[in-house]
Amino acid sequence: MARIAGHFGRVEPRASARAYLLGLLSSVERKNCWQLAEQAGLARPGPMQRLLRYARWDAHAVRDDIRAYAVEHLGSDGGVLIVDETGFVKKGRASAGVQRQYTGTAGRIENSQVGVFLAYATSRRRTLIDRRLYLPEHSWSADSERRHAAGIPDEVQFATKPRLAWEMITSALGAGVKARWVTGDEAYGQDPQLRAALEARGTGYVMAVARSTRVRINSGRTTIRADTVAGRLPATAWQRQSAGNGAKGPRYYDWTWVHIGKDSHRHLLVRRNRTSGEPAFYLCWSPTTVTLAELARVAGVRWSVEECFQAAKGQVGLDHYQVRNWTSWHRHITLAMLALAFLTALAADAAPQRTADPHQPTHNNSHIALTVPEIRRLFGAAFHPPTMPTARLLHWSNWRRHHQATARHSHYQRRAADESAG
Repeated sequence: MARIAGHFGRVEPRASARAYLLGLLSSVERKNCWQLAEQAGLARPGPMQRLLRYARWDAHAVRDDIRAYAVEHLGSDGGVLIVDETGFVKKGRASAGVQRQYTGTAGRIENSQVGVFLAYATSRRRTLIDRRLYLPEHSWSADSERRHAAGIPDEVQFATKPRLAWEMITSALGAGVKARWVTGDEAYGQDPQLRAALEARGTGYVMAVARSTRVRINSGRTTIRADTVAGRLPATAWQRQSAGNGAKGPRYYDWTWVHIGKDSHRHLLVRRNRTSGEPAFYLCWSPTTVTLAELARVAGVRWSVEECFQAAKGQVGLDHYQVRNWTSWHRHITLAMLALAFLTALAADAAPQRTADPHQPTHNNSHIALTVPEIRRLFGAAFHPPTMPTARLLHWSNWRRHHQATARHSHYQRRAADESAG
């Protein structure tokens, strides 16, 4: 709070922000204004609602502090920026940006808002560092009455999701975030303007694309579909590489790459599932020569943004808000991102030193490292004393982490045995 205190015009909203953050870090079931006010011991939700809607404070400046805080605690070589979106299912039509649209959160078309996010991932941890609420073009951007009712500023105009992603990427890189790579799914990889902008800035990318994407081979003389290229490659072209550790150990896939275009730093990267044979395709560019293993690593980092969304929604209430206003949405999301960055930094600082082999677990067989959910549980209990004695609280913390370590050790052994047999 001392870090962001200067962005609040008065002491009252600053105190409300502190109580709001403590509520997000608590075990309260739903992290909306009503329950956060109750958790804070307030008689009514008015102070929390004013914090999100009317109070004078700069959410964008707080976002900048979150980004700097993440770099300070997580920054290391090999940092990757990840762009992705997540949906917030809503009822009615008054919430800013809401309409019937596809959202991966529900896996179908739903009445929802869509937020585009930027995550920062390093070998230490990953967290969300920026956000944009997507404003649909026809149903919102051109409807002045609807915009006014939702408090959307006049200067906010329609922008595609890749354009929103580019705004966040340039803002992060301009603020000194050290990241050699950007990665994203097909929604962003299929956009040629985003890829060209990254190349012009000298930032490498590994972007997922559809199997039907056409690429140039033979020094640019032949244009062909990506899946056709992969299907013509000999068995010797494929290499087994890990895309990084998952919950059950290293995630091994078969990988191959092909030089495309006239640029030796431009590749089509193909990942093949070793069980189903299902392929995935990526367009890659780097300002310098890289290895196949490095491209596979960056491609594998992309999944960590889903981990960020899961933690943000499950631990700090990213999607628990009950607000309709444009400003209120950005303020709640920003405070939830701050809570997540705080927990992530604590987890990174508490993690044991990494082993020389990145595919080996970074824990002993007695306890896994402190996780974001476990830190939130302990932190919330410290600020909101539990009904059980502290000794019993710590006992259960040790018990959970011991059994999680035992289960993960078994998974690693089973995965290693399977790889040896293969």
